[in-house]
Amino acid sequence: MRTVDLPDLAATEAFGASLAPLVRAGDVIALRGDLGMGKTSLARGLLAALGLEGEAPSPSFAIVQPYDPPEVRLPVAHVDLYRIDEPAEIDELGLDEARLDSLLLIEWPERGGDRWPDALLLDLSPGPDGGRRLTVTMPPAWERRWPT
Repeated sequence: MRTVDLPDLAATEAFGASLAPLVRAGDVIALRGDLGMGKTSLARGLLAALGLEGEAPSPSFAIVQPYDPPEVRLPVAHVDLYRIDEPAEIDELGLDEARLDSLLLIEWPERGGDRWPDALLLDLSPGPDGGRRLTVTMPPAWERRWPT
């Protein structure tokens, strides 16, 4: 586990952007944290660094917001599971199929149970001076490509 303090919105988006060179199709990034902790802001930073012009909408109501080349460097499914009541409902979203050729960015992954044990887990919580503290939990595949 690694911990990073993110003092403001710009730092949160910059951390998301720093992930862009590391991500691959088939990856899952799980964004966990209470409402207002910066999950969508981190995702927006990553999407912008992947080439998305303009601000990415929150997938709260759509549940799955897809992005495809040439809009972004690789296919991405930005997912918000907040409104999911049962893990079985996730089967209807087609995420297993999407993962075959896309990056999955999943907000509220805990709603899916243990569905993504190999996900890069980014856990956002209150940090010092009104900022955020990001705790990164990496599966082995990410440890090999994470910058030291």
